Amino acid sequence: MKFILNTKQKNFSKEFSKVLESKREQSNINKNIVLQIIQQVKKNKDKAVIQYSKKFDNIKLNKKNILISKKEIKQIISTLDVKVKRAIQIAYKRIYSFHKKQLVHSFQYKDAFNNQLGYKYTPLNKVGIYIPGGKASYPSTVLMNAIPAIVAGVKKIIAVVPTPNNEINAGVIYAATICGVKKIFRIGGAQAIAALAYGTETVDQVDKIVGPGNIYVATAKKEVFGQVGIDMIAGPSEITVVAGKENNSYWTAIDLLSQAEHDQLSQCILLTKNKAFAESVLSQIKKIIPKLPRKEIAAKSIKNYGAIIICKNDNEIIDLVNKIAPEHLEIKIKNCEKIEKKIINAGSIFLGDYSPEAIGDYIAGPNHVLPTSGTARFSSGLSVADFYKKTSLIKCSKLGIQKIGQAAIDLANYEGLQAHALSIKTRLNNNN
Repeated sequence: MKFILNTKQKNFSKEFSKVLESKREQSNINKNIVLQIIQQVKKNKDKAVIQYSKKFDNIKLNKKNILISKKEIKQIISTLDVKVKRAIQIAYKRIYSFHKKQLVHSFQYKDAFNNQLGYKYTPLNKVGIYIPGGKASYPSTVLMNAIPAIVAGVKKIIAVVPTPNNEINAGVIYAATICGVKKIFRIGGAQAIAALAYGTETVDQVDKIVGPGNIYVATAKKEVFGQVGIDMIAGPSEITVVAGKENNSYWTAIDLLSQAEHDQLSQCILLTKNKAFAESVLSQIKKIIPKLPRKEIAAKSIKNYGAIIICKNDNEIIDLVNKIAPEHLEIKIKNCEKIEKKIINAGSIFLGDYSPEAIGDYIAGPNHVLPTSGTARFSSGLSVADFYKKTSLIKCSKLGIQKIGQAAIDLANYEGLQAHALSIKTRLNNNN
């Protein structure tokens, strides 16, 4: 950790703000690069995608191999360890079961004046999933993004996955297959987002793009929003852990590092009321990092963006959590349920010693695509609802419009929209 803060410090508020802002300000890139890529793909389609794939992923593509063939998919899957296949199957069943409980149903009702009102839920027609490659190539990403779409009834799901140096992750391909993904394209980066948004000779144009990616992918998603829907603008992973002297300091340290190893921009924060526990966790972190395969990434994350904050009481902890609005929140102390009830800003909450955040990443059931960088203040994780369109239905009876029409006319006149008012008034004056 870079440092240990104490809420008793006179400059705590200032230092605490620095902790949050230091990470959230790392999301700046030259947006013009992304805009140029988008425009080139929009204009030159496959040709631009092929050129950028060679430039950024060192892979030679042509119109025939942008799409991974069924024969190649079968061969890739044959190399996957049986244990991994089984784990993916178990995860699929658990995630599907959880998301199936989110199903919504269209409804209609009649009010007191016999007006018929309702909501019609319609699944999106075509969705594109961005599956990160390179450092972050995860079958779990496929499951978490595809399964809510499956449950919602999306007719066609396609995927794009970067394959740097032509390296393809067999677990990702298998997960996509059991999710019924119709097509898998070996492209990534901003060029893949542009291809999904506008379509090319080979890549389908979709209605919505979901899935995480690096800052170039996130920026591209932001730029094409409006042409297509997007899930969210996700940043690097985050975890806030609430723990104390009754908890295991090693477990706490490794839970923090489970997010630090994701990305050097990841942020890990520990909130505790016990200074000795804070120092013990810090000591454990220093011991664990050198043993991690991704030790360099974890070390940079902890050094630059990690923090331990010593609080006076539970109220301070609750206040700080709601200000952080973390992507992941672990509450490990004895009164975890009591604190959880007062948390209003968090992407996903894990309660108790035996609920590490990592279980949520893979197999618990709830979605791991969650709001980051404080956006849990106003947004939620990916769900089945993200793959529906909601259409309102209105059918007024003759009695109904007579009963409510005059109020609408009064409002239309107040807003200076006389044609609106006349449109309703005409019906009221119609004796046929």
